[in-house]
Amino acid sequence: AGDKIATAVVGDFTEDYEVMVPYQALLMVGHTIHTVCPDKKAGDKIATAVHDFTEFQTYQETRGHNFVLNFDFDKVNPSDYDGLVVPGGRACEYLRLNPKVVEYTEYFLKNNLPLAAVCHGIQILVCCPSIKGRTMTCYFACNPEVKLCGANYKEVAVDDVVVDKNLVTAVAWPGHPKFLSSFLELLGTTFGSK
Repeated sequence: AGDKIATAVVGDFTEDYEVMVPYQALLMVGHTIHTVCPDKKAGDKIATAVHDFTEFQTYQETRGHNFVLNFDFDKVNPSDYDGLVVPGGRACEYLRLNPKVVEYTEYFLKNNLPLAAVCHGIQILVCCPSIKGRTMTCYFACNPEVKLCGANYKEVAVDDVVVDKNLVTAVAWPGHPKFLSSFLELLGTTFGSK
């Protein structure tokens, strides 16, 4: 493994598991991952939220951890990265209003580079021109946005993913095993046996 570099665009109330688990998994396999947030720098924190699936008609949100950013948003040059992770959570509602966030995401789509989006993360993808005609999944309440932007929504189990060329999408954090496995495959990550 090793030597790949990815970035994750996050913000206040990004879903806790959807940022922390990919962050730790990519580090575990020897990759570098820069976590960035508009208007914040390395060392700043974001507040996360935990979305849990309980007896309610939709997810229940509780306060998560403070997640420390490790890179300055203003220093990001998409061409320096091998892949992009777009975690879900409420942050995506406002992150997509930042033209640079959309520009960075579009770069990965347009250049057929590995891009992994989970849950509400597609709220950023649907703002990108190159998403039209692509097939993806997401948290079920976001599927109208997928359809409205000209992409194809595919309903899958909460622990499953959809892979369309360079794009892997998942419904929510229960899909992390397949989500991360698919993203690592797109990155070309290999593991030697001991």
